[in-house]
Amino acid sequence: MSTTQSERLRGLLEPLVHAKDLDLEEIEVSRAGRRGLLRVIVDSDEGVELDACAELSRAISEKLDETDVMGEGEYVLEVSSPGADRPLTQARHYERAVGRLVKLQLNEGGELITRIIAVDEDGLDTEVPGVKGRKATARRIEFADIAKARVEIEFNRKDKKEEEA
Repeated sequence: MSTTQSERLRGLLEPLVHAKDLDLEEIEVSRAGRRGLLRVIVDSDEGVELDACAELSRAISEKLDETDVMGEGEYVLEVSSPGADRPLTQARHYERAVGRLVKLQLNEGGELITRIIAVDEDGLDTEVPGVKGRKATARRIEFADIAKARVEIEFNRKDKKEEEA
């Protein structure tokens, strides 16, 4: 049974990522002209600092230099955090988005913009913002009912540090 390049990379890189207390979210291998491109996306409950990405990039580069997993050709290595428009696909993504406004595409059709209040193994407790002076309403949404989800960018959102002060 042969393993794909992505599986080999995941097996090689996951221990390095976990050693930095990060989660390996995605590995993407593609072509960028004549060179290969290896994009490694990492995250954590506290987010990812630029210094952590740089440090992990050096560790990954050293490990890749010891192996032939990227082949003989040149490649570019990018290590970064997921970015604001990343889809929410796993329970930990929703947990990290507690307090944030999200846009949900529902399996039954339609779309909902709501704030995540709590997450459990089955779904989300949310608060749908009121419109035109109306009160917000609580709504329970099961993971099975969600087709797609993304965090909505809020330019006037208070962050946790401001709320604690």
